Amino acid sequence: MIPRYSCPEMVAIWQPENRYRIWFEIEAHACDALAEQGVIPKSAAENIWKKGKFDVARIDEIECTTKHDVIAFLTNVAEHVGEDSRFMHQGMTSSDVLDTCLAVQLKEASDLLLARLDKLLAVLKRRAYETKDMVCVGRSHGIHAEPTTFGIKLARFYGEFSRCRTRLQAAREDIATCAISGAVGTYANIAPFVEAYVAGKLGLKPEPISSQVIPRDRHAMFFATLAVIAGSIENVAVEIRHSQRTEVLEAEEYFSPGQKGSSAMPHKRNPVLSENLSGLARLVRSYAIPALENVALWHERDISHSSVERVIGPDATVTLDFALVRLTDMLDKLIVYPQNMLKNMNKLGGLIFSQRVLLALTQAGVSREDSYALVQRNAMKVWEHGKNFLTELLADSEVTTSLKPEEIKKLFNLDYHTKHIDTIFKRVFG
Repeated sequence: MIPRYSCPEMVAIWQPENRYRIWFEIEAHACDALAEQGVIPKSAAENIWKKGKFDVARIDEIECTTKHDVIAFLTNVAEHVGEDSRFMHQGMTSSDVLDTCLAVQLKEASDLLLARLDKLLAVLKRRAYETKDMVCVGRSHGIHAEPTTFGIKLARFYGEFSRCRTRLQAAREDIATCAISGAVGTYANIAPFVEAYVAGKLGLKPEPISSQVIPRDRHAMFFATLAVIAGSIENVAVEIRHSQRTEVLEAEEYFSPGQKGSSAMPHKRNPVLSENLSGLARLVRSYAIPALENVALWHERDISHSSVERVIGPDATVTLDFALVRLTDMLDKLIVYPQNMLKNMNKLGGLIFSQRVLLALTQAGVSREDSYALVQRNAMKVWEHGKNFLTELLADSEVTTSLKPEEIKKLFNLDYHTKHIDTIFKRVFG
């Protein structure tokens, strides 16, 4: 991922230095296990830890000849270790190193993403409580529906990201497996004890059954989970983008001193962060497709998945990490306009109370079909001629035959729509 959309902590996980460090630890821990079994001398295992080093530039240089990254790595380490290097990679195959390393990297990436989600959830909770009673109009199909509050919107997003966190925690556990089972996964040349030993050292679980690779359904689920989180990020971004429209302006991204909105129009204040998040979410979702297609490999292994994962591993996690940080900061500084919320809510002359009138008529003995017709008849006058809904209802003799004027007026009460907010918040936040 390009630096513009990257945070250094996540980028570091995918740097060659970190990858080769993990490779070395896998090889060295395996040697410790082999020494414990008496397969190799303990002095050799100790010497590998003591003298083992690698140089990224040198590995690249060797790979130009070998055309094989793991062999290039082992050759470079051998240049430092010396004679005892012959005991490295005993009974192992390249995928034992590559897949176990990828599991460690995805585990590290998951931990960082979980921490980002925790910060986002904290901001959503704070802002939800700040705006808990800030009444605004709810919309369906983009059209005014009934009153809600801005806090309920944010509480809904909190619930969504809470589920995202649960899914990511599960995906982290599922992806964190170690496979050191040798060629075609039969442990013919290396005992399962070695796999279990290395897994314990790296904070992984032994893969119950591998071929020559860890099964890619695990990876597919992991990247699908990242895609769902990206979808939730865009869900918030779209809400903010709509809220910042000039005709709406119920909420707005913070516009810092000196910030410019347009190279041509100096007055512009655009929802650039939200729009950027929508774009980044598209990228992360797109990475789920090749991960799903990686599940079907030929026989015990091929490397059609390898090039895919070298791209989507870093790109998906780096992009999502950046998006979570950006979303958290945007929501933390989000400006809300309660006066505009009330102004917008009153634009339709009281139509947002139509369901209350409908229900009151049915409770007064009018059939639902007739009640609907009465309410809609008066509502259309508001839509088409700019009338006031309450005034039209009070002037409709068929309505006032069933409902007294005082009863009709009581139906236009905002508090009716917010009476269960505390219950909703208790369900969401505990």
